[in-house]
Amino acid sequence: MRVDLFDFELPNERIALRPARPRDAARMLLVRGDEPLADRHVRDLPDLLQPGDVLVFNDTRVIPAQLEGRRGEAKIGATLHKRVDLRRWQAFIRNAKRLRVDEVAEFGGGVTAIAEERLADGSFILFFEGEEPVEVLLERAGTMPLPPYIAGKRETDAQDREDYQTMFAKEDGAVAAPTAALHFTDRLMASLAERGIATETLTLHVGAGTFLPVKADDTDDHQMHSEWGRIEQDTADRLNTARAKGGRIIAVGTTSLRLLESATGADKVIRPFVGDTDIFITPGYTFNAIDGLMTNFHLPKSTLFMLVSALMGRERMQQAYAHAIAEEYRFYSYGDSSLLLP
Repeated sequence: MRVDLFDFELPNERIALRPARPRDAARMLLVRGDEPLADRHVRDLPDLLQPGDVLVFNDTRVIPAQLEGRRGEAKIGATLHKRVDLRRWQAFIRNAKRLRVDEVAEFGGGVTAIAEERLADGSFILFFEGEEPVEVLLERAGTMPLPPYIAGKRETDAQDREDYQTMFAKEDGAVAAPTAALHFTDRLMASLAERGIATETLTLHVGAGTFLPVKADDTDDHQMHSEWGRIEQDTADRLNTARAKGGRIIAVGTTSLRLLESATGADKVIRPFVGDTDIFITPGYTFNAIDGLMTNFHLPKSTLFMLVSALMGRERMQQAYAHAIAEEYRFYSYGDSSLLLP
């Protein structure tokens, strides 16, 4: 499909630079089948779901994966993208022409890394020197990797360490937050439980590739980034049981959705999963694992807007986004939410 079919005009002022407070006070656009669009709030979620439904969260934890440093006299920046092993990370390098294979980058605080290999996409494999775990080194030298549409407008600060982390964050490894879950609070979780709505978690370590623009003119020519994920056997079993009893599986975020769909066959059975996924969902895709999606508002011509268009229909989502812009919803990672129920 032509990528320009997924374009829309977004006023710059609609991009949220801070989250709503409290988190569950964010607005939420309800898009349910062919019903009229409804303006709600995240705190209304228990009333919009049914007892027996299951919300599936991503429990990945964002690490301080943004590094600023030098190679000799030249300034460089590194955004870690995907773990290779205990000491190696794939990274996108800013001012990459000043870094060559086998050279050492210094990131302050005694943190150094060797550029071991340059990959076909221009990224590097960095080997972090020393004996301390890389996570310890990053806590010392790194900052939270805010999306470029936020970082380009203001400096990252101490508040982002809390704001850009979900309440479910447990498994270190993401370089971008599963932002749909940023809206949840203890109060909201208690209300969901009281309503009889179950919750499950999986792990997908979100990579920096989620922010890469689609440069191809046709979706067939776009190379989707790969991310590592895991669904435990017990989790898959509980999800299959809930669905067999008539409950709906609602993915909280596109990351949860992509991993669930990667783990599910045409027989609609969710299976345990460990490994990489580069699933690219566009209109025409048949959804096997999920019955709905809670997600924030995405960039024009992005793979994520293509995904929601696959779920609800492209014209329907263009209509929903036009409504959100007109009603001054807040967009992107720190922005408002939508609940999509086909």
